Order: sequence, then structure tokens, then C-alpha cells
Amino acid sequence: MPIFKSEYNGICRMKKVYCIGELLVDMVAEGQGKDLSKAVQFTKKAGGAPANVAVAVSRLGGKGGFIGAVGRDPFGEFLMHTLTEEGVDVRHAQRVQEFTTMAFVSLDSNGERDFVFNRGADKELKYDSQLVSVFGGQVLHFGAATAFLGGGLETAYNQYLKEAGASGCLVSFDPNYREDLWKEGADHFIHHSRRFLKRAHFVKMSLEEARLITGQDELDTACAFMHDMGVVCVTITLGHQGTYLSVKGEAQLIASIDVSVVDTTGAGDAFVGCVLWQLASTGDPFAVINDLNRMKHIVSKGNRAGAYTVRSHGAIPALPSLADIEEFQD
Repeated sequence: MPIFKSEYNGICRMKKVYCIGELLVDMVAEGQGKDLSKAVQFTKKAGGAPANVAVAVSRLGGKGGFIGAVGRDPFGEFLMHTLTEEGVDVRHAQRVQEFTTMAFVSLDSNGERDFVFNRGADKELKYDSQLVSVFGGQVLHFGAATAFLGGGLETAYNQYLKEAGASGCLVSFDPNYREDLWKEGADHFIHHSRRFLKRAHFVKMSLEEARLITGQDELDTACAFMHDMGVVCVTITLGHQGTYLSVKGEAQLIASIDVSVVDTTGAGDAFVGCVLWQLASTGDPFAVINDLNRMKHIVSKGNRAGAYTVRSHGAIPALPSLADIEEFQD
């Protein structure tokens, strides 16, 4: 494990950020409008929010690991190769007989998206008891887009959450709500998201997700709901307006950078990856997430990572390196 100088605690050891959830193929129709029924050309790209976060951490110079399942097919091979090339630890990823999960995505001129999911291998993840010792003292990120839809993934997801606290992990949670996946109602999604709030230390949500999961319309009351559930540090991303940061009830709006949006895919994952990479680099992330002043600097850099990402197409190709973030101002 590398040893380096942290801006917070002098010499420290970098923690690994393990990301659990889906890895899938995005079939993207660019510049053909938001209506998928009218799209005629698609480009194959690696996707899945937890995988994106793992790559974001790795690209910034951190230690990203991915835990999920892909098929024993050419698309699964493509995904595993992509993460490996990005320096992500995929030793604990699983290859299964089910066909690799795919998402068909269309982008309009404003970079907004429309989704259709064809779920497959991601749901087949099997719980591995040996990972409990591997997780010890590291950062564990749960990206929940498909994790509450049943199958082995949901079972493993819940079991890893139960064991995270006992393993001394800092737990991060991003609900990644996708309306297309919950057309019959979001009650199940809300219920399970709230269970994760009881064990998460750091949470990232969009405004839509915060309102849906907490039942509160205002930012301060939504954050208060999550703090009451046990979350120490809440971030609610607001697009070009910035990020609302709340640490144990103390809150501040952290400004973002005004940019021309090409594609919003991966912006939230870039933000989360950048935040978790910084926390993993501090030596004592638990102390940092309890400190509003420290988190302001971390979230500000996370905002820059998200803003950088929306300036070009795709999630993984658009994710910034550390040099990109440091040089990027507008």
C-alpha cells in the first residue's frame, strides 16, 4: 500500500475505495434526440455508476476496486478489460453465465438522458464471505441503481452493508435513482435506501433523490432527516448551482463551475469518486467527514471533477485526472 504525504495528516497510507454494484454496457445514441425510439446508431461504452466511481478514484491516483458481476460474453470481456486498463482492482469481480447487463441511452442537445435497461449479469453477484477481511478499515461505496431490484446482488449488497461497520469501513451511499427501473412504484427503493442511511457515513444525492427518499421538499429538512437516520455528511448535488453540503446539521452551498454541458452522464460519479479519493487519502476519513471546513474544500474539488466531466461525451472517457482538475477553472 503506497505511503504519501496528505494535506491533512502528514504521512499516511492511502485506503482503497471498493465500489459495489453494477457494471454494464451503455449503448449510447448521441445527437439523435432524447427519444430512444427514433435513435438509429449506438456506440458501445462501459458504464454503471459504481464502476464509474472506481475508475474516477483510480484516474485521480487513488486505489479503486470494483465488486460486481458481468457475463462470460464479449461485452463482459470488454468491461473487464476497460476497468483493468484504468487501473481498477477487479480481482473480486465475478464472471457469470447470464448475459451482461446493458443500458440503451439517448442524449438530447442539452446532454440530458433517456434510459432503457436490459438487466442481466449484474443481478447474479454472489456474496463472498472472504471479502470481510479485505474490506477492513477501507472505504466501501454502495451505488444502488440496480442493487434493490432483487437477485444475488441485492442479497450480497445487504450483507456487505451489515458487515461494513464491524470491519471499520467508512460507508458511502449513492442511491442512483432511475425512474425507468421503478415504473410500478418507488416504495421498495425508498425503504431500502432508508436502511442504508442508517449505516452510511457519507451520502450523495440529487435533489430529486433527496426529496423522494426523505419525503422533505426543502434542502435543510431533507438533510436533517438523513442526519437523524445517522448520516454524518450529506451532499445534495444541484447541477450548475453547486452542491449543498451538510455536516451534522451545519450546512453551506458549495459553488460549482459554469460550463457548457455536452453530456451529464457520469458527472455525479466523478463527484463521488473525487470526494472518496480525497477521504481515502486523509489517513482518518472519519475525522474529516465530521469537519465542515475540511469537507468544503473536498466538495469544491468534487464539483470541479463533475463540471469537467459534463464537457464531453461518455462517463469513463470524460472522467478527469488530478492534473485535469487542478488546471480546470472554467
